[in-house]
Amino acid sequence: MLDSFQNADQAITLFINSFHSQISDNIMQMFSNKYVWIPVYLFVVYMVFRRLGWKKGLAVVLSVVLAIVICDQFSGLVKNYVDRLRPNYNSEMIRGQLHLLEVRTGYFGFFSGHATNAFCFAVCTIIGFRNDEKHTYNAYRTWVLIWAAFVSLSRVFVGKHYFGDILVGAGVGVLIGYCAGALCRHLIAKYLTEA
Repeated sequence: MLDSFQNADQAITLFINSFHSQISDNIMQMFSNKYVWIPVYLFVVYMVFRRLGWKKGLAVVLSVVLAIVICDQFSGLVKNYVDRLRPNYNSEMIRGQLHLLEVRTGYFGFFSGHATNAFCFAVCTIIGFRNDEKHTYNAYRTWVLIWAAFVSLSRVFVGKHYFGDILVGAGVGVLIGYCAGALCRHLIAKYLTEA
């Protein structure tokens, strides 16, 4: 049964990885580059403080930072424990015409830290913005979840992760982001909401 899952994972990965053009390669490499998104993160932080004020804003930002640190450390720990080679180190995947757009780094890839961090950031900030009762953030919620999905899929597209790495990473990110966001919301309601 495990072999069936692995074969399906490899087939889905090669299928996603097979869609290439000059434009799509450039777009997916951009989504995969974590440093490109620093201005977006800073803008979200600015909006959190602007909408929530400095006390609630600081609580939300600290919860996001803490959640991402937990995600990052946990994904690194699991990668080294599970020892599942990335697709770009798998001879079957190379023979299957895996298209590699990034240089080889780190042997192990289960599960994707990019997917974990992106979905953690998305979910934790969505919950964080709920501390503002005056506005709805439907457009932000839609945008940030689509963004997280593209960041995650870009890792398959550039040849660094299997699709299964992305699914597990996204699930872990959602869980940790939800827990951190919900805890922060509870603490804000208890200690920072005016009577």
